[in-house]
Amino acid sequence: MTKVRSNPVPSAPAAAPLPQRFAANAARALLALTRAPRAKLPRLRARAFAAVLLAIAAVIASMFFLDVAASDWARNLPRWFVEPFYTITRFGLSGWFLYPLGTILLALAATVSAALPRFTRGVLAALSVRCGFLFLAIGAPGLFVTIVKRLIGRARPFVGGHDDPFLYAPFIWRPAYAAMPSGHATAAVAAAIAIGAVWPESRWVMWVYALIITFSRVVVLAHHPSDVIAGALVGAVGALGVRRYFAARRLGFCPGDLEAYPWPPFRRIAAALRQVAVSRR
Repeated sequence: MTKVRSNPVPSAPAAAPLPQRFAANAARALLALTRAPRAKLPRLRARAFAAVLLAIAAVIASMFFLDVAASDWARNLPRWFVEPFYTITRFGLSGWFLYPLGTILLALAATVSAALPRFTRGVLAALSVRCGFLFLAIGAPGLFVTIVKRLIGRARPFVGGHDDPFLYAPFIWRPAYAAMPSGHATAAVAAAIAIGAVWPESRWVMWVYALIITFSRVVVLAHHPSDVIAGALVGAVGALGVRRYFAARRLGFCPGDLEAYPWPPFRRIAAALRQVAVSRR
């Protein structure tokens, strides 16, 4: 009697070595970000341009009518009021957002592989897109400001012993002449818009955070109000621009209304992470 040999069940593909897996995921992310737009976006409304022009006008007006008065007010505040703001203002550094997001992105790039089930790869890809958006929406405006403020060379309050809002030393690349725009205000407003875009329920919390950080920069005499307004403008334009860029490529946002796509349910994220843990054993 002839025995019939049964076909073996195909096994899951073996995971590629870590360097190869990391390089492949980084290349896929780069291709997704640099591909041509896949959808048309709503046209920018006239009120968006009006808001930018109004903010620029506020910066100029503040330099003439508000900056000196605000610095004098902050200089005469009681010490018990100012002291806590030296701690509060540190939370406006972009690193509070970029370091955790960068760590998550690196971990995802090292984790996703063809050996994982398709469902798991899809959930991890959705997380990668959202973390990538937050990283770029906060980091890109911050990088722009880091370079531009040193080219502008505006003096901080009371540099040289007196407050002169029109004291500039372009291209000097010294912290004392790196006031315009405020990097803390840029990071705080960009984070408020970016995180609020991904989690709409958090918007009011993030805007309270942004207002406290921007206020703290004036209280601790690190910036004039015009520096803070300029930083807020750069952060807002940068974060909103990155959202439009992602939406045009259908990455995380709907191109029709620029609203974020729904997050994977928590139970699916938990299941995907369990699958990753099992595959690593």
